[in-house]
Amino acid sequence: MNAWKNVSDVGIDAIALSVPRGYVDLAELAEARGVPPSKYLHGLGTRQMAIAAPDEDPVTLAVNAARRLFERSGASPAEIGLCIVGTETAVDHSKPVAAFVHGLLGLPSACRMFEAKHACFGGTAGLLSAVDWIASGSARGRAALVVCTDIARYPLRSAGEPTQGAGAVALLVREKPRLLSLEVGQTGTFARDVHDFWRPLHHKEALVDGHYSVQCYLDALEGAYDAWRRLDGATDEPLVRTCYHVPYGKMARKAHRHRRMLDGATEQAADASFGVEVEPSLDLPSRIGNVYTGSLYLALASLLNTQARELAGRRIGLFSYGSGCCAEFFAGRTAPEAAALVDRLDIDGPLRDSRQMTVADYERLRAEDAAADRRTAPESARPRGKANECDRAVYLGVDANERRVYTYA
Repeated sequence: MNAWKNVSDVGIDAIALSVPRGYVDLAELAEARGVPPSKYLHGLGTRQMAIAAPDEDPVTLAVNAARRLFERSGASPAEIGLCIVGTETAVDHSKPVAAFVHGLLGLPSACRMFEAKHACFGGTAGLLSAVDWIASGSARGRAALVVCTDIARYPLRSAGEPTQGAGAVALLVREKPRLLSLEVGQTGTFARDVHDFWRPLHHKEALVDGHYSVQCYLDALEGAYDAWRRLDGATDEPLVRTCYHVPYGKMARKAHRHRRMLDGATEQAADASFGVEVEPSLDLPSRIGNVYTGSLYLALASLLNTQARELAGRRIGLFSYGSGCCAEFFAGRTAPEAAALVDRLDIDGPLRDSRQMTVADYERLRAEDAAADRRTAPESARPRGKANECDRAVYLGVDANERRVYTYA
């Protein structure tokens, strides 16, 4: 019988994204809504928002991100012993998105799988569970697949409309990671029961108490960061960059100011450090929008995509927030070989295939949202479990028993 020992070097070995085929330019949306473009572009810090089509949902986005992860990283689905999907826009009240992902990817049958739901914190809950699974020795040499997948959707012409987005971030978690080694067990946690953001069962769109949610975010950051600092007290090495949960870019600026002032910096000094310590992480979030569970990891992907080489061996802070609420602050160290792997991963490659849609096209597409989940799949449609390299997963509709049907196209 093999004896597996605890593992100390665990983290993110590879990362990949998927985005919908279309996006809306926020300057054009602002003009259509009769507001100055600067209100969206500078007030929110977002330039574009990805919009999912009727055949794109959290399952297809997750599968397409995971397939790209395997293709680019050199890893194999056969290595996966744990599959966790974090999402707050699940497609079924019972069957997890992870089950659809497991089947469409052809993961091993000896694979634990489940879905994690806690607003935007679900992806981090999955990541840290995977890290603990590996660090404990339970993985027995296998890797974990964690996918954060969401569609942020708000009513047309609402205050939340320009903070929409859609996409998935897939993370390969394993021993001796090639991107980011996480500091196992060194996490600061904060939780409180609040109603800052919620989506009742009969709602397709989220409800939010905007100003209250911002305050809950900052309170949770303070609580989680204080808890992390108490654990990290003996460490003199500073964090050279910090990635935050990014529902929109301006929130990351507020968060960084608050955190640095907790360290004793003046407001001016905190703001002055933003350009170096945070701004490199905001390129992809500004081009995709809010992806809920994946927002922190979209920021991490953006940072590594632009600065992996100069950050080799350096410490990076990570802050995750999920409304309702739970938050975690933790840190990791960029691997020496990260830059070479980032070149192979071509992290922002999926955005090159995304095309701008007009505001009128976006509004017509949104009008189809209500019917998308219940549309009938063609009788001739047959799920296909194996895909060619250029295929993408698509949602066809539901069958006579209201089972969702997916295939590759």
